[in-house]
Amino acid sequence: MFTSISVVTSLPKATLVIGVYAEQEKLPRSLARLEKSSRLELELVLKTPGFKADLGEAIPAGDGRLLIGMGKEKELSRDKLLLLGGKLVRALDRMDIHEAELTLAKIVPKKIASNEDAAQLIAEGMGLANWRVDFFDGEATKTPKVKGRLKIKPRDASLKKALTRGLMLAECTNYARKLAATPPNICNPTWMASEAKKMARACGLTCRVINYAEAEKQGLGGIVNVGRGSKSKPCLIILEHKPVRPVKGVKLALVGKTITYDTGGYSLKISNGMKGMKYDKNGGMAVIGAMRAIAQLKLKTPVVALLPCAENMVSDDAYRPDDIITMYNGVTVEVTNTDAEGRLVLGDALAYACKKFKPTAIIDVATLTGGVVVALGSFCSGLWCDDAKLRKRIEKASVLTCEKIWRLPLWEDHRDFMRSKHADIWNSAPVRGAHPIQGAAFLSFFVDENLPWAHLDIAGVSSVDSDKDMYVTGPTGYGVRLLTEVAQGYEKM
Repeated sequence: MFTSISVVTSLPKATLVIGVYAEQEKLPRSLARLEKSSRLELELVLKTPGFKADLGEAIPAGDGRLLIGMGKEKELSRDKLLLLGGKLVRALDRMDIHEAELTLAKIVPKKIASNEDAAQLIAEGMGLANWRVDFFDGEATKTPKVKGRLKIKPRDASLKKALTRGLMLAECTNYARKLAATPPNICNPTWMASEAKKMARACGLTCRVINYAEAEKQGLGGIVNVGRGSKSKPCLIILEHKPVRPVKGVKLALVGKTITYDTGGYSLKISNGMKGMKYDKNGGMAVIGAMRAIAQLKLKTPVVALLPCAENMVSDDAYRPDDIITMYNGVTVEVTNTDAEGRLVLGDALAYACKKFKPTAIIDVATLTGGVVVALGSFCSGLWCDDAKLRKRIEKASVLTCEKIWRLPLWEDHRDFMRSKHADIWNSAPVRGAHPIQGAAFLSFFVDENLPWAHLDIAGVSSVDSDKDMYVTGPTGYGVRLLTEVAQGYEKM
């Protein structure tokens, strides 16, 4: 692992990293400038017994050269370009290479990605893989120390901007991952609000925090009740990106569930179910990471982000099953399960966004249900969106960023299923049927009718329990790049 990765214009002693496909016997035309003797030498290395040029397989090729496999050309995809970047940075780390000149993007078929897109994806993969949770290492750690900086340059100078953008997006994702991994004895609502203010100042965003007293006064009943049992009281964090020359007629709202820790409340999580609940804020972390990227890219799309932030704890003041809560928009909710708290804070934030900011589209992101993990596993997030135009934007962004989604239904029958006998709706139906859809159906009561709205349940993709591909054990930062791409898409209207 390197302390940082940066793109530079000149690296006279850099190791030349050459991408080769499986079953390839000659070097690509992009390396025509190499001397004939060097080409012949490298082509001999290609035939080294045991070297199959599988994706990410690396082999030294003489002084200052490295061959890295790209797998079979016909099997290459955007996902694999991202993974290739991750495998490359780990190979450079193993070989203690600190300066690298890349030739990979130029040999990617245009039908898969343009040279610029390929370079960006490879850089994103490098940045995402060059991260781990080591900021709490103590005196007894066995974690290998970082090896200094890595400097990279493209062989084609025109790709420098794409590499730089890719690394920046990875850095914003890693920022979200660092916040997500911060433990609850540090990261509570008060700390989260402070961190958001700090980030906003650094990036040129505006930040406002509605504290507990003000939330109570304004009638944010979901946020107030979910978080009132904690010593660190809940809040609503609002970040705004206000471009100098904004796209006209557009205002995107992003809402991220930010439960800094979820015990389940009086519906207490059991059988070790509480372990890992610091990741119940990962929807909010995706949003804050995206806002950082949106600000750094200076996008022309106006964006407002709302992070309803609370800690779901047990105390003599905590909310209970059977409580009835009045939400910000006047909808009453019968609490049947205090472990279905995320939808309560999200409901308030969605209603607040609709009333105060009048967005033209709204997307919420949350680790909302275990049911979506049962339905979709860790392969993709669940998407609920009945607006064709917004859905198309999200689906396109998903393809470009390789952050996969799958649409699930939301019908009037599902909404009726959430209606309570003693209040307008209940926060969790008495049976677990259509469990992830229940969450989406609940949230629909807090979005203005006819407003384009999408709900992303990222419970299965926001963290991994073991090292996997580009990701080490911990948060993945899923959603940062996806939301940033959606926001950028409005510039192309």
